[in-house]
Amino acid sequence: MAEPSPRREPAPVRHLARITDITLAVLTLVFFVAVALATGVRGPWQDTIQLGLLLGALLLVRRRWPMTVLLLSVGGIFVYHLTGHWSPSGWIWPAAVAYFTAATTPRVRWVPAIGLAQLVYSAVDARWILDKNPTRYLVHVAGEGLLLAILIAAGLTYAAAMRWRKQLRETDHRAHAAEERLRVSHEVHDVIAHTLAVVGVQLNVAADALEEDPPAAAAALRLAKDVRNRAMTDLRTLITTLRDDSSDTAPQADLASLDTLIADARTAGLEVTLDEHGDRAAVPAITAIAIYRVVQESLANTLKHAGASKAEVTIGYQPRSITVEITDNGRGVPGGAEVTEGHGLAGMRERVSALGGALTAGPVPDGGFAVRADIPVAGSTA
Repeated sequence: MAEPSPRREPAPVRHLARITDITLAVLTLVFFVAVALATGVRGPWQDTIQLGLLLGALLLVRRRWPMTVLLLSVGGIFVYHLTGHWSPSGWIWPAAVAYFTAATTPRVRWVPAIGLAQLVYSAVDARWILDKNPTRYLVHVAGEGLLLAILIAAGLTYAAAMRWRKQLRETDHRAHAAEERLRVSHEVHDVIAHTLAVVGVQLNVAADALEEDPPAAAAALRLAKDVRNRAMTDLRTLITTLRDDSSDTAPQADLASLDTLIADARTAGLEVTLDEHGDRAAVPAITAIAIYRVVQESLANTLKHAGASKAEVTIGYQPRSITVEITDNGRGVPGGAEVTEGHGLAGMRERVSALGGALTAGPVPDGGFAVRADIPVAGSTA
């Protein structure tokens, strides 16, 4: 009966399994011979030790061929008893480990059938006890049946627990992959939104100045091309991340790219001031990416929707938290209406929340719009 090859486990797991199998093999030999001697066997070297060695040796390959090991173990016990070597040590328990192991396999339905056949023959073989001591006969047969039921139930329980652990690992893996892909989608949105905003402004400048000021139109087109090229680099990085299923979903953009981001917004016609307090270099990488993306998305929204001429970016780097605030002098939200969150604001909020921070966005009393993010520094204590 062929057995499927098991999936290769890590080396520490394989070593532990090998030690376990050797221990079970030794215990099977020792206990079988000890019980046989205790129950009246006088010549253990004739066949008792040989059967114990067979049962123990088979356990060394029980994981690779569990059903084969069970059949050979039961066959060895049959041969032992049929050749006149009676031992009250029983029929089922010498093959207990083999029954348990076979019960953990997909072919578990064959295990009760094999055990039942062994029990029936055991009951028939021990019928002479029925005439002398019916109670002993009943205990013998019932005890063997109860042991078989316990072994099969234990094997089924163990197999179910292993399947549950495997499903749990797969579920965790799928959840992690989904989370990474969601994070990448935020990155893609941020890159595309910023690029379209800046490129759109520069194309409008080029179109307006094409006839009256060709050098200005050419400069606007060059800037649009540069922004587009940087965005393509970021997108290629993200696509590579998706193909490789890597946990590193962040493109190269971080606080080192913040000055370029501000320069792009200024070139697009937005008067941007950057005010930083503290040490930029001490910011962890994942937090730096979040700060960059919050500033990028906020300035992109300002360029696209606010009709603003000025924007202020203020970043405070404290040991335990970082505060990012972007305000503009645009139209804000007309009529005091509630802010409608699109993908941009929702993505910023999710990004900041994932780091344990909070983000607020809304109109300011004097006109304009403000975005504020408070992000704790990883590893700090409140």
